[in-house]
Amino acid sequence: MKKIIYIFASVLLLSSCKKFLETQPQLQVDQDQAIINAGTAATAANGLFNLLASGNYYGSNFPALSYLSAGDIQWSGSQSDPNEITKHLTSATNGYVQSAWTAIYKTISQANHIIDKVPGVSDPLLTTALKNQYLGEAYFVRALAYFDLARGWGGVQLVLKPTNATSDNSDIPRSSLADTYAQVLKDLNAAESLVPTALNRNRVSLRTVQALKARFYLYQKNWALAEQFASNVIGDNSNYSLVAPYSAFFANNAVNTSESVFELAYTTSNTNGHSNWWLPPALGGRREWSPNDALVTLLNNPAIGGNRSALIAQTAAPGNLWYGRLYYRTPLGTDPAYVIRISELYLIRAEARANQGNLTGTNSAISDLNTVRARAAVAASMATTQADILLAIEKERQVEFPFEADRWFNLVRTDRAQTLLGLPDKHLYLFPIPYNETLVDPQLAGSNRNPGY
Repeated sequence: MKKIIYIFASVLLLSSCKKFLETQPQLQVDQDQAIINAGTAATAANGLFNLLASGNYYGSNFPALSYLSAGDIQWSGSQSDPNEITKHLTSATNGYVQSAWTAIYKTISQANHIIDKVPGVSDPLLTTALKNQYLGEAYFVRALAYFDLARGWGGVQLVLKPTNATSDNSDIPRSSLADTYAQVLKDLNAAESLVPTALNRNRVSLRTVQALKARFYLYQKNWALAEQFASNVIGDNSNYSLVAPYSAFFANNAVNTSESVFELAYTTSNTNGHSNWWLPPALGGRREWSPNDALVTLLNNPAIGGNRSALIAQTAAPGNLWYGRLYYRTPLGTDPAYVIRISELYLIRAEARANQGNLTGTNSAISDLNTVRARAAVAASMATTQADILLAIEKERQVEFPFEADRWFNLVRTDRAQTLLGLPDKHLYLFPIPYNETLVDPQLAGSNRNPGY
């Protein structure tokens, strides 16, 4: 895998897609050096979150794969790669696919080093509490990374040990989707017993792990546990709550509001790439993609979008171009990346309750759905049947998370993507294994590729 990772780094730097020429500071310990004391352990842990937040992972590329695929975002720039994705013509040589895959495995590699090295460090400054924190964070981030690989690419190679030599972690076969998800759960269970209970929206605490568990169990259709873990987070209402109006979690340079369960922080030296691709040139961006007319209509409809219309704005005449403004800050690129918000937990619990037949009344699917709608100043849903409530939840996600890594994966999860987006074949539910990976790793070549690519 190390061979694969570094070959990819060279390939991406030579790519014609200029997006990938942007560099980010790497606050990670060199993988040829040991984590030997409290200082290097802290640096390695900080570097882990820097990798998770990188432009090729949550800083742009991975969420972009989702919202560009989901049918609500159009290509409006000059790059060919996002155009491919919006048209569901994504090729194995697509730069976004290549860079996201590589970034996720680089993040896993860093987590593996922390998991392997931190327990053996003897330094009085590296207390048991700190050791547990760093280990728990590494297990959580590895779980999130494999969860993202599973929902994007299906069953993947499970790399669980550090890569110190080119012979390490070579010739690993692809695991099944079930085994990949089993590893996610194993890591989440490990993290849950190690991370601090104290609130931290930019790192990992107990509620962060429980929130991802709720999402995980939703994908597994384990409705009872999805409800249970969502309730654990929602019930901690002294720390987590919906903020009103909708824009309060991001407008006016807000950070770390009670809305956020897990958000990634950025600075002028470690930037979030989203604003560059969403904002128009007049505001310093490139507007490579933008909300399409259908989404603009939904968000501007008071009965559907409510005050979520704050997510979009229009340039002045004569252009009158709509653009997304979830990411907008000055200096450019200092916006947070939103990984898990409390509104998602309400909608997870609503869906879990609906699938268990708890449809209406107090503490029901409809009450959770209407909590999210009320915050957006939208009238309560009158849905009463299971089918109608599930459809209402699907539509609510569309306007609640249009610029986050949500809608595409949920449409695939519920097998609604082909119907709603008119896909010719369900092989498009998975992204292609990057072409360059198939060149250097026989375990990803030939019949081991995702079908149809």
